[in-house]
Amino acid sequence: MIALVAQDTQTVALPGPPVVWSLLWPFLILAVGGVLLVTVTSVVPVLRGRSFPAAFTCLTALASGLSLIPVWQRVDRLDLVGGTIGSGTEGPRSLVSGAYAVDGFTVFVTGVICVSVFLTALLLDGYLRREGLDGPEWYVLMLMSASGGVLLASANDLIVSFLGLEILSIAAYVMAALHLRRAESQEAGFKYFVLGALASAFFLYGIALVYGATGSTTLQGIFAAGPNAAGLDPRTDSSLILAGMALLLVGFAFKVSAVPFHFWAPDVYQGAPSPVVAFMASGVKVAGFAGLARIFLYAFQPYWADWRPAIAALAVLSTIVGGLLALAQRNVKRMLAYSSINHAGFMLLAIHAAASPDDGGQRGAEALLFYLLAYTVMVTGTFGVATIVGGRGDGRHDLDDYRGLSRSNPLLAGVMAILLFSQAGVPFTSGFFAKFRVIGALASDGSYALGGAAMLAAVISAVLYLRIVVSMFLIDNGEAHEADHEAVDAVAGGRAAPEAEGDTLVEASPEASVLTSVRAPAPTALLAVCLAAAVTLVLGLLPDLGGGILSDAASALLLAG
Repeated sequence: MIALVAQDTQTVALPGPPVVWSLLWPFLILAVGGVLLVTVTSVVPVLRGRSFPAAFTCLTALASGLSLIPVWQRVDRLDLVGGTIGSGTEGPRSLVSGAYAVDGFTVFVTGVICVSVFLTALLLDGYLRREGLDGPEWYVLMLMSASGGVLLASANDLIVSFLGLEILSIAAYVMAALHLRRAESQEAGFKYFVLGALASAFFLYGIALVYGATGSTTLQGIFAAGPNAAGLDPRTDSSLILAGMALLLVGFAFKVSAVPFHFWAPDVYQGAPSPVVAFMASGVKVAGFAGLARIFLYAFQPYWADWRPAIAALAVLSTIVGGLLALAQRNVKRMLAYSSINHAGFMLLAIHAAASPDDGGQRGAEALLFYLLAYTVMVTGTFGVATIVGGRGDGRHDLDDYRGLSRSNPLLAGVMAILLFSQAGVPFTSGFFAKFRVIGALASDGSYALGGAAMLAAVISAVLYLRIVVSMFLIDNGEAHEADHEAVDAVAGGRAAPEAEGDTLVEASPEASVLTSVRAPAPTALLAVCLAAAVTLVLGLLPDLGGGILSDAASALLLAG
């Protein structure tokens, strides 16, 4: 009897999906790196500070980026069998039963996310020590969010896309609210969470409708869907698939803060810690656009004539509204929030061009990838400068707080000017070629009206950036400004300011404390913004640098469909 029971309870080996672990290293390094960081700092508490979390995060991002090199060498060889991706021994692959795609597009996007993590970790180091919040939790959450972004960009299944989106977003919600000494931070995190949950619900409901229309959640299955059990063909009886696409687009539009789903962005950007905003505006947004591009340019390619007008409408609204509303702001972080909405419109225009059945498709895909890289670097550097100028408490972000920055810290003012000129699209910067590529792709597609709207939006947004530049380089001889300089000099000389009633500079003059932080920013933060400015100039002077990589990555995205 016992023998019969033992025989019945014998474990049956179930076949699992084949996994090529060597192609998953970029994702695994980010995900495991976050787990390893929280484990090490828990076992050895002394490592919670002393810049160890920042150094570990930078090394993790660097290791993930370097691991992309052998992956690129394998997936860039388009060795296909029967025209099916993943059927050859080399070239683009679909792993884990086709749920995870590894191709040139995902490799490129993963590299951009690693750049965002690296620069943000440098910004966080000095910021957390200045605020007295030093600890590993910020870096752990950022690594988790980055791994979710990579999963979203690589997802070959809508369910996996949803998982990646939630991993990406939930960590970002917590990071936005993690400055427990600022009520604005907790308010920003709450707003971000509530509206993000609503967007996730739209996204999940859209998945359900698409599955009902096509009988599949895999991107390839949706692309090749024919008549279902009820005899309905999604390509002809399209009401259900159109509703599903609309809800998915709403979910993505929220994540990339496209008009009219942008209302959360200004408040969250203003209240969240500045380095966290740098990551949200770069890494999180890049992942959102990557997921949007993969799903719509691959799975929904047969329905491009239906969703392209919606993309065009979102793009035009984002570029125009983002630029106009930014002009009405005085808080620099809110200005940059609306600026990010304006940039989102340009990237949506690139996706619109990439969906073209003509030659504009390749140019549109290349424009999108170049814009993602250029935007990530320049927006992270811009919010890096905001992190430094914000001072203790991260509350000095009014336009007047940038007044005379060229006198208190000429290097920082020069870096900020380069990054702002790039965002405005001034020649010899990466921003110029990013916008030029988008407009050129629209012209190749014959979308001249959209190209004209993009140029108009670029002119409007340029006024915004010039306001900040003028404020930084404006010579202010007011008595208050001179008094602040005297207070800074007094502290630098080891004596209290004449007007001081307390023992600290903050008590004597909050403005003087800001000037002190601007004059002597954290070395890691200064390194981050200088690196961002240098890359911005290099991409502006050598826009075709790595052009083969850009072209191959764009081809991989379009070939998927």
